[in-house]
Amino acid sequence: MGSVGVLKDATRKQRVNPGKATILALGKAFPHQLVMQEYLVDGYFRDTNCDNPELKQKLARLCKTTTVKTRYVVMSEEILKKYPELAAEGIPTVKQRLEICNEAVTEMAIEASQACIKNWGGSLSDITHLVYVSSSEARLPGGDLYLAKGLGMSPDTQRVMLYFAGCSGGVAGLRVAKDIAENNPGSRVLLATSETTIIGFKPPSADRPYDLVGVALFGDGAGAMIIGSDPVLESEKPLFELHTAVQEFLPHTAKKIDGRLTEEGISFQLARELPQIIEDNVEGFCDKLMSVAGVKNKEYNKMFWAVHPGGPAILNRIEKRLDLVPEKLSASRRALMDYGNASSNTIVYVLEYMMEEGLKIRKNGRGDAEWGLILAFGPGITFEGILARNLCA
Repeated sequence: MGSVGVLKDATRKQRVNPGKATILALGKAFPHQLVMQEYLVDGYFRDTNCDNPELKQKLARLCKTTTVKTRYVVMSEEILKKYPELAAEGIPTVKQRLEICNEAVTEMAIEASQACIKNWGGSLSDITHLVYVSSSEARLPGGDLYLAKGLGMSPDTQRVMLYFAGCSGGVAGLRVAKDIAENNPGSRVLLATSETTIIGFKPPSADRPYDLVGVALFGDGAGAMIIGSDPVLESEKPLFELHTAVQEFLPHTAKKIDGRLTEEGISFQLARELPQIIEDNVEGFCDKLMSVAGVKNKEYNKMFWAVHPGGPAILNRIEKRLDLVPEKLSASRRALMDYGNASSNTIVYVLEYMMEEGLKIRKNGRGDAEWGLILAFGPGITFEGILARNLCA
């Protein structure tokens, strides 16, 4: 290795705190169907045999306000031909939905995990633990076992499964993976998330106007990370150090993100005041995390922000409340634009974009923020946050 490589490794070694969990690699995967937002309205109403001009206009407005441009989805013409009842109203279809979803999420999780392991450069046999996250399937044994079998993992790989954590699931899984890595020296944890909207696909209905928000916003896909402490710097490249993780739920808000698994699949209802509730509570939550690093309150623009993009209204409210300069949430906005809100997966896409933007900043001779927050908000209302250090900076 040349002197420059030795210097880089020495610098990284000095900066990695012993025993602290680090993200060592990222990976992602998507289904084959790419949906352009500009064509979504006509396609959705055609596929569901619906002719309601008022609902069609409403969905067209929502498609513009979400800022989403493209999304990947499992749903296809082939699936609707095989299961036409999915586009009908009032028919019990949970069995059919789970047949599709269980297979699809496993396939995507395997692909994302393989991409992540390749990016990491380590061996499958070195992975000691698996954390699997999904709100798109239900079965026994769970998706964690099918993922482990699909990857060819050792039967003694220690597994943890998080179901129905919604949009906060990715950061919740990262919190669990951090605890496992730090309490099991030498371990390497694979975190995999996988989601599909088929579990909640429904035809438009005037009785459920809130369903159109999901049609305009949500996407499918999978994400993966490798987490471990004390990285072997000759072969591993730590990306982020996970310093402190905090979870908090807001009392009396359980119905603000309401989801139910019914005979017709999952039904979601998001309260109109959800962005306001997040805005009212995000500052105190962030200050609690930042105080651990000795960062003074209100110095938000000195940090990086990897925020799950639940929707543009939530990002706008956070930006306004914390007085963030626009570039701080650009990775979150890009992920939303390119993939939609892909539930638990989206934080992986945000972190990838943030690394890409950080590389451009460093090429221009400017310093990258060292400390930052990884945030997500889900049912509860639950706030998940991790104070992290950017080891790429």
